[in-house]
Amino acid sequence: MKRIIFISALLMFSLADLLKGQESGAEVYLLTCGPGTETYSIYGHSALRVIIPAKNSDVVYNWGVFDFSTPHFAWRFARGRLDYMLGVFPYDSFLQEYRSEKRWVVSQKINLTQDDLGRLFTLISDNLKPENLKYRYDFLYDNCSTRIRDMLEKTLDSALIYPPSEPRIKQMTFRELIGIYQRPYPWLDFGIDLVLGSPVDKKATARDMMFLPIELKNKLSEASIFRDKKMIPLIANPVTILDYTEPVMKENFLFSPFFIFTVLVVLMVIFPSINRKPLPDKILDTGLLTVFSILALLMLFFNFMTDHLETKRNFNIIWLNPLIFMCLASVLANRHGKIWFRLVFFLSVFFLMILLALSQDFNEATFPLAIMLILRSSVRAGFSWNPLSLPYLT
Repeated sequence: MKRIIFISALLMFSLADLLKGQESGAEVYLLTCGPGTETYSIYGHSALRVIIPAKNSDVVYNWGVFDFSTPHFAWRFARGRLDYMLGVFPYDSFLQEYRSEKRWVVSQKINLTQDDLGRLFTLISDNLKPENLKYRYDFLYDNCSTRIRDMLEKTLDSALIYPPSEPRIKQMTFRELIGIYQRPYPWLDFGIDLVLGSPVDKKATARDMMFLPIELKNKLSEASIFRDKKMIPLIANPVTILDYTEPVMKENFLFSPFFIFTVLVVLMVIFPSINRKPLPDKILDTGLLTVFSILALLMLFFNFMTDHLETKRNFNIIWLNPLIFMCLASVLANRHGKIWFRLVFFLSVFFLMILLALSQDFNEATFPLAIMLILRSSVRAGFSWNPLSLPYLT
């Protein structure tokens, strides 16, 4: 990555001047790249290719560059404080990455006049200034795709006409849109759903949907430019540059989070009826409450300690709450802690009772996981009505 950024830096010093006054004969293309298998690449990618024949220049402007060697990379990403940057690459070098990963790439020429090109090149040149190279990445509202959309909007202004959005009742939410790409990876889908809060359950307009590269391609393909009293397509029909079939991920229900958690729920109903000894209970609850404590810690972190707006107002914190820490401490200290287990029990039941009224969509695997917590908290809460209550705690 350092080497790539170094190459980009060398190009940037010359490209700002190269773009100035070189509109004649220049061509600009939207490049759309298919999904990869890495977590950060499953949504695809977008970039701009600029050809300037007068200077024998053919480069790609890529707003999706980040550096894994950034100090405290994972922590900065989790806090929502990781900067992305504009990278500039020779066209052949850009394609090589997708060729090696066997990801398809399609190209579409953007129908721009010389005046349009002049405005676009001015925007790109401004973005190439050292103080503007980096930007604070936002998954939904400021990424490699939205940067291209925003530049085209500034270039064409009111001449750019988007197709009308679907009626609100038919619009998909941000969560539903990203779920399409996450579906082949059920455990990843569950994890992302768990940490994303209610803001991603907002309905996405046609313009909003363009945060996803393939949706950017689709929506811009339907957009028009009002020029010389007539409507012309914004971009040409797609031309396939690299043709690879996306890998088909076989979904195995038996290994899905929902199925595995449901099996665990059944086992946890059976376990108290065949076990009446403290040690197996302690081992089970220590492991289980440790996992739930980690999830509760994630809820605290992503709700209150990060700049990611998408993880705020996450109602999973109702059942994955800090009181679980007290339950774990009680088990480790061999104390009853009935008050903590009762509070956790009632909050978990309350969550399941009101979830339909909450402005948030929940992954299906959340429900057996919450039931699991209800079952184990109830057996340690000392409820007289519960036949599974542990006899040595009553």
